[in-house]
Amino acid sequence: MSRLMVQIGRCATKTLVSQARNDLFAQSKTSLVTWRSITTTRCLRSERWYTDKHEWITVDGNMGTVGISDYAQDALGDVVYAQLPDVGFTVKKEEECGALESVKAASELISPVSGKVTEKNEAVENKPSLINTSCYKEGWLFKVELNNLDEIKSLMNEETYNKFLKSNH
Repeated sequence: MSRLMVQIGRCATKTLVSQARNDLFAQSKTSLVTWRSITTTRCLRSERWYTDKHEWITVDGNMGTVGISDYAQDALGDVVYAQLPDVGFTVKKEEECGALESVKAASELISPVSGKVTEKNEAVENKPSLINTSCYKEGWLFKVELNNLDEIKSLMNEETYNKFLKSNH
């Protein structure tokens, strides 16, 4: 029996199990590999990193997905307008890159990292209330190709962010 562990991204692995006379990696046309099972292990959740301005980012490789925290969407109230950075726009860490408006207030959108915007959530531009109903899933704001992965080190993990909320708000 042969086992092959395959790393799929940062936190997912697949274990491939085969029973065959030939090596799992054999390239011969006469080589027969019979797969008996495939098991998958995944992370329970992606790590979310936060700024003190209440933006969050998840990172996969050098790609990041950015949004605002549940605390921020709650403080804003019903979001009625979202101005997101355009695809191709270069954002800079801790600089304004868009805006959100609600029935209560307007807020600048500050980028948690530097990089090039690869996608914006047009569903949020068309239906800004997605930020209120699903700020971590459907209400994400934009995706960015990070220039410097080390910028993540200056952000707060979820535990630290929750302590920050309790101590400062």
